[in-house]
Amino acid sequence: MSHPIKLRARDVKKVFHLRQGPLVALDGVSLDVATNEFVTIVGTSGCGKSTLLHLIAGLIPLTSGTIEVDGRQIDGPGADRGMVFQSYTLFPWLKVLDNVKFALRKLNLSRKEQDEIAREHLRLVGLEGFADAYPSQLSGGMQQRVAIARALAYNPSILLMDEPFGALDAQTRGLMQELLLRVWEQHKTTILFVTHDIDEAIFLADRVYVMTNRPGRIKREIEVTLPRPRDYAIEMSPEFMEIKREIVELIREESMKAIAPTESL
Repeated sequence: MSHPIKLRARDVKKVFHLRQGPLVALDGVSLDVATNEFVTIVGTSGCGKSTLLHLIAGLIPLTSGTIEVDGRQIDGPGADRGMVFQSYTLFPWLKVLDNVKFALRKLNLSRKEQDEIAREHLRLVGLEGFADAYPSQLSGGMQQRVAIARALAYNPSILLMDEPFGALDAQTRGLMQELLLRVWEQHKTTILFVTHDIDEAIFLADRVYVMTNRPGRIKREIEVTLPRPRDYAIEMSPEFMEIKREIVELIREESMKAIAPTESL
């Protein structure tokens, strides 16, 4: 990584205390994300991908370990971290423009400045003509574009994305991936993106972290050296297929561990 470190996680552990006993979701996770880098995380279902993202967002507390953004240890949610979820987290009673402006309400900006910034980000995601629409009037993909515009509007230090395209149909999902890459290349933000889709993880990323089965750890870090800008033709390339083969095999190993019967001692 040639750029400075934006996000640093070290020995992150998360234990949930359930009625039936403690559940170790993450145990000893360490990773780095450089400034302006696009990093994806993949792994088996239930391996702790989303839990890790929620810890970085400050939405749930660490059990142990450290997470730093720009060298400062996080201790809760903050404006330095933008979050986009799989569900469309828009306010249904607000128009699209006001949904984006909502992210700017705590900044020392005039109404005119807020309006200009919100409209600029709607243009960025191709929705400048829908400023006065309500979320219910938009498709799922359009609603997620509004959510991305809102998350970027206040210029967070890092954008955290938790399977944001998981609820979309395959065609819309592909278009959203290409849109996100264009926005990322223009905006030059840092993105950490959780997905269960291996093709998506490779297509978007500079690096992919593959996690183990629960308790989640980093199994392998894979550099994606495919040239940018990218389009979907690259998914047919031998280089893409080789990276995919490696990741599929790593996740298959973890899946087999999850379903293998426990041997008696």
